[in-house]
Amino acid sequence: MLTRIGGTIAAVAIGLGGLLLVGGCSRPTEPGPGAKAGTGETQSIQIKGSDTMVNLGQAWAETFGKKTGTQVAVTGGGSGTGIAALINGTCDIAEASRKMEPAEVEQAKATGFEPKEFRVALDGLAVVVNPANPVSKLTRAQLADIFTGKTKNWKEVGGKDSEIVLLSREVNSGTHVYFKEHVLRGGDKNSKAEFAPAALLQPSSQAIADEVTQNPKAIGYYGMGYLSSKQKALAVASTSTDPYVEPRSANVVEGSYSISRPLMFYTKGEPTGAVKEYLDFVLGPEGQKVVEEQEFVPAPQGDQAASKG
Repeated sequence: MLTRIGGTIAAVAIGLGGLLLVGGCSRPTEPGPGAKAGTGETQSIQIKGSDTMVNLGQAWAETFGKKTGTQVAVTGGGSGTGIAALINGTCDIAEASRKMEPAEVEQAKATGFEPKEFRVALDGLAVVVNPANPVSKLTRAQLADIFTGKTKNWKEVGGKDSEIVLLSREVNSGTHVYFKEHVLRGGDKNSKAEFAPAALLQPSSQAIADEVTQNPKAIGYYGMGYLSSKQKALAVASTSTDPYVEPRSANVVEGSYSISRPLMFYTKGEPTGAVKEYLDFVLGPEGQKVVEEQEFVPAPQGDQAASKG
């Protein structure tokens, strides 16, 4: 059976007279991530990166493992961490909620490979508050003012007379980067807007969800796959004259929810062997069904056929 241990998928087999752990972290010494067919060795794939994608990645890994017997280890740490692991050769696939930076691409080329990008799903970033907070909608300009520290009290945006507690992902998170570039800076590459120094940097999306659940003054953001009834997602308008739109899958697909983004896999060049088999699964009907079950949005049809050639 497949068991999560510290955010990592591992395979646990009951052996003769004891417990045998077959680690998903073990990688073959031969080129490529999995053992060659007919060797009798267990294939394994190491995946690292975006915390937004951890739950989705683990769900893919479980389904794929049951289907093929391939061991898939999935850990988070942030998009930047996953990309760095791909470059230094300690993972087979980097999960990322942002595109690779030009400097990262150059680092990869310097180590001997050209990264290959695959969009595997879409995501909307939900801005969340405690359910007791009367505020239910904000414009992107209001969000920018809140997260840069210009707006410090909830009464300034129609809430109670109380301080605003800012929650943000850490700087190595693709979610942090996307929110800064597209909300705080409004997509303006010349903007220097930054998160307020008072923002509390959280190590994961789940940490933000947990803090918002127990803190009525807090506001944070995360991929909408983390939404639950314990937090309230705000409707967001691009401008004060535009409609307020909730972070729902249908709204992401049609483009009416403006804080949305693609979720990517990066591989070392064209994937082969077990990595290609896994990518085909993720972009195929079974993998995209998992995307929907995890409350993300399926990749566009063109991307779903990307690895079939």
